[in-house]
Amino acid sequence: MNKKKLDTRAVGLDVGLAFIKWVSGAENLHYGLWDGLEVTAGNLRAAQDAYTDKLFELLPGKPCRILDIGGGAGETARKLIALGHSVEIVVPSAFLAERCRENAPGAVVHEMMFEEFASEPRFDLCLFSESYQYIPLDEGLPKCLSLLEPGGRIVIADCFRTPAYRPAKRSATVGGGHREAAFREMLETQPVKITFEEDITASVAPSVDLEQALFNVFGHAATRIDGELAEKRPRLRWVIRKVWNMFVSERKRARLDERLNKQTRNAEAFCTYNRYLMMVIEPA
Repeated sequence: MNKKKLDTRAVGLDVGLAFIKWVSGAENLHYGLWDGLEVTAGNLRAAQDAYTDKLFELLPGKPCRILDIGGGAGETARKLIALGHSVEIVVPSAFLAERCRENAPGAVVHEMMFEEFASEPRFDLCLFSESYQYIPLDEGLPKCLSLLEPGGRIVIADCFRTPAYRPAKRSATVGGGHREAAFREMLETQPVKITFEEDITASVAPSVDLEQALFNVFGHAATRIDGELAEKRPRLRWVIRKVWNMFVSERKRARLDERLNKQTRNAEAFCTYNRYLMMVIEPA
């Protein structure tokens, strides 16, 4: 009898979305825009709503057909539909596809990789909201161009790596995305023009501090429990640590310790290694 593989990614997404919804009341997976807001969990919903409002300023002024690529849990699509737009979502995760159907029942959901997506009807807009980084650099833009109606546009809101970024062996560098230089070089090979671009790195960076503060709370709890066990149940603590070290590699333990007990992943580091851009790209 074959054992089913544990879907740890789906479990992580489920838990993460449940927590975000508990804090903010919505299943948004994107950064917040923190201009004028105190960086607290209580302001997360307001910051994420401000981000969405800014993103929607890049849309056409009339209802149109939108392809939401990597549509998260469907919160953005739900708001787009409420504004009168027709929305189709492409998302590779079965779990997220189900959340999209629940949160945006008016959207058509395609559960597949964007690279596999095909459509005869064309779209007025292809939207990447923190999903462009997951599409191969040489495939994302050309495919979008093949899916656009004449006069259509591509909106990208995502992180890009700065020249300061260097892959770390033992720790995870905050942020993500394609290298900005490589992205710019690719743009020059395509029949497109940038009609709008804004760097909002500093405005979204506080999201990283808020996330790290949450992990530090978990780290504090784990440290307190470990201290209690060391003082009152030393044998049990020895067994737990022995088993932990047997099944979790030193590298993973080091990364987890950094995530839970340190503040190396912060807004300053994010601004050093990343540029967060909002862009409108149109066929030339």
